Amino acid sequence: MVLTSNLEILDFKGLLLFVVAFLLVADYVKNRNPPNYPLCPFSLPLLGNVFNIDSKEPHIYLTKLGHAYNNIFSLRLGRDKVVFITGYKLVKEALVTQAENVVDRPYTGLFFSNGEMWKKQRRFAMSTLRNFGLGKKTMELAICEESRFLLDEIDKQKGTQYFVFDPTILFKKAVSNIICQMVFGQRFDYANHQFRTMLKYISKSIQLEGSIRGQQLIPSFKSLSMKHLPGPHNDMFSNYKLLQAFVGCCQTQATYFTSSIPDQKPHETTDGFDEENIVPCVLDLFLAGTETTCTALCWGLIYLITYPEVQENVQGEIDRVIGRSKEPSIAVIHEILRFGEIVPMNGLQVADKDTTLGECFIPKVILPILHSVLFDENEWETPYKFNPGHFLDKEGQFVRRDAFMPFSAGKRVCLGEQLARMELFLFFVSLFRKFRFSAAEGEKLNLDGVIGVTRTPGPFKIHAMAR
Repeated sequence: MVLTSNLEILDFKGLLLFVVAFLLVADYVKNRNPPNYPLCPFSLPLLGNVFNIDSKEPHIYLTKLGHAYNNIFSLRLGRDKVVFITGYKLVKEALVTQAENVVDRPYTGLFFSNGEMWKKQRRFAMSTLRNFGLGKKTMELAICEESRFLLDEIDKQKGTQYFVFDPTILFKKAVSNIICQMVFGQRFDYANHQFRTMLKYISKSIQLEGSIRGQQLIPSFKSLSMKHLPGPHNDMFSNYKLLQAFVGCCQTQATYFTSSIPDQKPHETTDGFDEENIVPCVLDLFLAGTETTCTALCWGLIYLITYPEVQENVQGEIDRVIGRSKEPSIAVIHEILRFGEIVPMNGLQVADKDTTLGECFIPKVILPILHSVLFDENEWETPYKFNPGHFLDKEGQFVRRDAFMPFSAGKRVCLGEQLARMELFLFFVSLFRKFRFSAAEGEKLNLDGVIGVTRTPGPFKIHAMAR
């Protein structure tokens, strides 16, 4: 009996070793790199480099790897391989020079759809935004009107000389109302319960979607039914359901969008104009036109409080020449977007056909790191310093910089870039024309960010004093 038992144990161990060896060999054979494929740091069998990436500062970790691997390298995330591109020259080659090829995304919505569906949805979204005033005087008037509501709320908040408050939620309500007017056909009072609930769920969804768990595990193990696995990603699925209910309540189904545009032909559900896809599309619009703008305004306050001499210069310019010359204010806004690196990681992109970058073979998925462009030491005089002079010439006039890519570049450039630029300037001027902002007495604002889809400031409080 003992001998039989020992033989059974040996047989089981032998079978287990065989299975493990088979899986390792199969994994190696399946994931062998083709010739001239970008180099990859050591990766674990089956899991790859999932646990290598710094979850707190992935953009910095990946940029450092880029320095070590000549600005192009690969990582294996689960079963998928991703080629990472860093530095202005290679990112420009990928996103601009090869724009027609490197255009697809892996998933759904305006941000993640592909091919003919993406083209139709993007054309539709742009025509819808233009119909609601994007690039027109009516949009400027709407933003100016919303800025007055924002200033009134800050007036209520500022209280005594020593009272401090967190402006983040006020900024979110203000910039969200611009999108609400376009998407829902109305603005909401800042105290509206539904509006506040929607913003909370959108912020949570964006944070979860952009977390390192969402960027790595959900794409890498997309063959699994993620809703059956435990983890915080389930909150994102729940949030989508709640957002869908809110969208339905506001009557923003695809038929609402279609009927809002003169002479717009009905869309087939195969184009993504269906109830299931409308929530990701709305979420994409809020990401493109709300979360990024709000984050930029928050960083703007933090930087101009940290550098009070810049705040004084901006306010002096507003007092003297607003309406005539806007170069210094525009330079400051550009530097806020560069130094704040609102979207440091960009989104995954898929090459339509095999290509080469920097003499390396690129078969499919790539991820350009925008942080490496905005802080490229070969492109910026003082990349790690907040310096609006990056965008001014010797005469103090605004100058464009090719390496300024906070909204990405190429075919997948941010849908809300034009709206964001208009909002940032108008909100920025109205805020600093009326108030002087400072930190709480004896406190220093934290310049570190929290990484999600966007890089947001940690919780902070400020003091606003009417000028």
